[in-house]
Amino acid sequence: MTRDDHLKPLSVYRLLPSLGDFRTLLMGPSLRKIIRWQISGSPADLPTALTAEWDGNPQLRATEFPSGYPEAPVLSRRIADAMREELLAAGRLIPVHIEGADAGAYLCYAVEAVVDCVDVARSSRPKRTTGEIKKTVFRADALPADLPAFRVPQFPGGVYWNGWAVDRLWDFLGADLEARLVWSEDAARTPHPNPWGLA
Repeated sequence: MTRDDHLKPLSVYRLLPSLGDFRTLLMGPSLRKIIRWQISGSPADLPTALTAEWDGNPQLRATEFPSGYPEAPVLSRRIADAMREELLAAGRLIPVHIEGADAGAYLCYAVEAVVDCVDVARSSRPKRTTGEIKKTVFRADALPADLPAFRVPQFPGGVYWNGWAVDRLWDFLGADLEARLVWSEDAARTPHPNPWGLA
């Protein structure tokens, strides 16, 4: 199956770890560094490494998609290596140093592709403080469907994932991954009512 087989109908998601019996990450000051870079757009603000710590019962396993922050998706080295070519088309992979994890075991996906593809008239007004868009409608002709993920000028802190990339991640992660539909060309599909919320 080629990538073109994934492109119709177009669909866009927000990704996060599912609710499960595994540990996730807290990013603290590193998250602020990512957000600063996303807002400024300056390459000089892009961190070269990040730190994080595990959250949850130490007896539980760590998931391979452990970050619920929409600004900072984190992937295991195994997944990042398997999808490296696709991922690098839209951004960079930044090492995440985690106490108790092997060096280089996790990487933050810093999505650099910012694409003006929101149908502003049909979308919710962005929140003043964060830019978060509760209901996002995309212009299909402007959507960067060949990229695994992208950001938009109106909401620089939100990483949107294209459907074909979500399919690839599901192959690796299965039930560990929650994919909330943000938008689809298929009018029969209902977007998540609060894709960027905690629940």
